[in-house]
Amino acid sequence: MPIDVHAHYVPPQLLNAIADRGAQIGVTLLPSPDGKPPALAFDYGFKVRPMFPKLVEDVTVRRASLDRQGLDRQLVATWPDIYGYGLAAGPCTAWHQMLNDTLADWCDTHADRFSFVASVPLVSAADAAAELERVERLGAVAVMVPANVEGTNLGDLDLDAFWAAAERLKLPVVLHPVLTGPAPRAAKYALTQVVQYTFDTTLGLGSLLATGVLDRFPGLKLVISHGGGAFPYLIGRFDIMYGRVDHAAQGVTAREAPSAYAPRLAYDTIVHAPKTLRFLAETMGLDALVLGTDESFPPADLDPLGHLKEAGFSAAEIEAISEATPRRIFSRIK
Repeated sequence: MPIDVHAHYVPPQLLNAIADRGAQIGVTLLPSPDGKPPALAFDYGFKVRPMFPKLVEDVTVRRASLDRQGLDRQLVATWPDIYGYGLAAGPCTAWHQMLNDTLADWCDTHADRFSFVASVPLVSAADAAAELERVERLGAVAVMVPANVEGTNLGDLDLDAFWAAAERLKLPVVLHPVLTGPAPRAAKYALTQVVQYTFDTTLGLGSLLATGVLDRFPGLKLVISHGGGAFPYLIGRFDIMYGRVDHAAQGVTAREAPSAYAPRLAYDTIVHAPKTLRFLAETMGLDALVLGTDESFPPADLDPLGHLKEAGFSAAEIEAISEATPRRIFSRIK
């Protein structure tokens, strides 16, 4: 019964809620021509490009996709680009409550195949912790957070109240890249999808490791998107610079080199190459891998089980990556 731990969806309930009362918290729908999916505008000036059709597809289409891939269950999060962290604290909290209430409702309606991954208003650690408490009661099996908040690396923010809540509730935290500002060097050749997002993941993770988040919260479960970004490949370079940089000047407070924390992390399998997947397993450990697709977006892995087979994993190893380890880490999956 394979489980996809990394996917995205925007339910019709959210679009209806935005149309009905989104303007009250500074979020409005922008219709697209020819009946295409809408875009979103936030009153602080940020406009998100129109939603990908697969983000808002009918549930029957998404179910058929799971069947085609041989997947039993999919963990769905909202689109990180619409986190709206430029909103003031109160509206940002109300926005994430709307995101979570509508996605939780959709997942509850389709609970035989889908599980709810929450988001939180990281503009306030206390508000994020409170929302985490609330979504845990709504049935969230995990929470997804961005590698940066409005351009600031996640580890550079004072989020200890949130990390403490995630540790106490035993809710896994999925680290995901996000791009809400211009990146001109990645504007062409699909470099945003190929490089910018994995680069963002690596920066965000590096900041969390350097600032001692895993020292202060040793029970925290962190799942790193897209095979850990470039972290597995650069782990030696991370360690070298940990030993040579001026810790006080650079704000490094971690007790150990980055590689010491690597076994405590989990990594999804979205790397798109058999040799890279084998390298990830050999470097981080087979029991650190969890199956993912990133479904809804152009770089999605839409044959994740086939790629595990191409990488030469045995049937027992595939079962571990696709079900046993996801159930161990995401212990609230039914």
